[in-house]
Amino acid sequence: MPTAASLVDLENLRTDVDRRVEEHLDALTREVAAIGAPATALTDQAAVLLRGGKRLRAAFCYWSYRAHGGAAAGPERDAVVRAGAALELFQAAALLHDDVMDASDTRRGEPTAHRAFEARHSGAGWSGSAERFGTAAAILLGDLCLVACQREFAAAVADLPAERASAARALFDAMQTEVVVGQYLDVLVQAEPWGLDPAADEERARGVLRAKSARYSVERPLVLGAVLAGASGARVTAVSDAGLPLGEAFQLRDDVLGVFGDPSVTGKPAGDDLREGKRTVLMARTLAAVGPADRDLVVARLGDPTLDAATVERLRGVIAGSGALDGVETLIGTLADDALSALSAAELAAPGREVLLDLARAAVDRAA
Repeated sequence: MPTAASLVDLENLRTDVDRRVEEHLDALTREVAAIGAPATALTDQAAVLLRGGKRLRAAFCYWSYRAHGGAAAGPERDAVVRAGAALELFQAAALLHDDVMDASDTRRGEPTAHRAFEARHSGAGWSGSAERFGTAAAILLGDLCLVACQREFAAAVADLPAERASAARALFDAMQTEVVVGQYLDVLVQAEPWGLDPAADEERARGVLRAKSARYSVERPLVLGAVLAGASGARVTAVSDAGLPLGEAFQLRDDVLGVFGDPSVTGKPAGDDLREGKRTVLMARTLAAVGPADRDLVVARLGDPTLDAATVERLRGVIAGSGALDGVETLIGTLADDALSALSAAELAAPGREVLLDLARAAVDRAA
């Protein structure tokens, strides 16, 4: 089966999206430097984050465009590439803010932005709290990436027919609102009582992942590509129906990798989601199935930033032994099958149809 990376490379998509992102960052760096040269530290850090992405969101958008009759060359194709770049800039903003909220130390094998700025403060011997400086700088960088994504998307749709541009703009705006609301719901579920009603816990966890990740990772890019190609309402609905279960399966895979992933592949420490205390479907199912002793262990240690490797391994054993891991893998498979069936039934054109099906498989059968 083709890998996600090889699929993103088709029709020069990765190169073209990367070039648009780099051109935008270069222009932004010049603008920032004209205002205050020291602030180019922000765009330098943005470049570190943006050069490491999988570009899956851009790929789902582009290949949906192609599957709905979009041309492989010309101004409309250029618009879709720029929309893909805007999605990547938005993804960067979301990751920057997410890492601050989760107090994450690494991202793709590199220090997260707030940790990098914290280290810059400490290394320079500046006054005040290095931690607060790092947090403030990362938040501001996230805001700057949001400004960048808005500019890039506006440029992407500027020369499209007015009705198509308006529909794409409305979709992109709604996606941003969904992610912000999803982030708040994630913060809320971390604060609310947990473990008293496992079924309700799982439903809340799935609601968070749909709003925070599933829609903007897969469903919205698929729909955006269809809209940019000028697809009819029925065809847009068909691809949306495939995108939501696929997006949920995509995020559930992330949750599994956050506990059981290989750090050399994921770029994050082993069991990082356990240290961050993420209240996921995997953890809800674990608490629903374990006995009192294991339950007490999970409740006591989930969210402990000092977890050592031995305790992470012990918690992994509890999760796997409870049947939660197998159950989530089954759920991922069911959701992926639903999405593949919906894509197969949709009115899609070659070669986009085949690439979308391969992308869907690769998105859930991945190790990072």
